This record gives sequence, C-alpha cells and structure tokens, in this order.
Amino acid sequence: MEHYQKIKCPDCEGTKICKNGHSRNGTQRFICQSETCPTRSFQLNYHYNAHKRGIKGQIEEQTLNSSGIRDISRNLKISTKTVTSHLKKKNLKK
Repeated sequence: MEHYQKIKCPDCEGTKICKNGHSRNGTQRFICQSETCPTRSFQLNYHYNAHKRGIKGQIEEQTLNSSGIRDISRNLKISTKTVTSHLKKKNLKK
C-alpha cells in the first residue's frame, strides 16, 4: 500500500516542490522552485510554536492591544524570552 501526500507551498500555492534536507530536530524541509515565490524554504510541521507563520504578527497585535509579555507568551504557548526579543527587534513599546 502506497501513501502520497500532495504538498503545496504555503505562500504561492505552487506544486513545484523539492525536498531540501532536514532541520536540527529531524523535520523534513522543502523548497519551492517557483521564481515568484517570496519565501522559498518551508516545513510542513513546526515543533515550536514561535516558528509558525503568523505568530510574530500576533505578538505585535496583542502588544498593541496592551497585553503583557507573560499574557502573550501564555496565549501563544511560546517563551517570554521569544516575545521580548521580538519586541526589541521591532522597537514596539507597551
């Protein structure tokens, strides 16, 4: 019995995908071979929530809605150090 999974690029929805090695924790990495794709390398499953797409936008949104660092880390299930370092990079203030 053979099992196939159709993989699409999360940004451009392209189907020209090729394997691109493994991450440190052993997760398969893929590369999009479309020339118009903005981010070419991606994974299907991330083990740490902070690496998922859209998390940094949620950090900024919750900061602008006057949530604290601990609240944000608790809601998104990421480290407080990750939240703090992202906010320092963006120069956002509470």
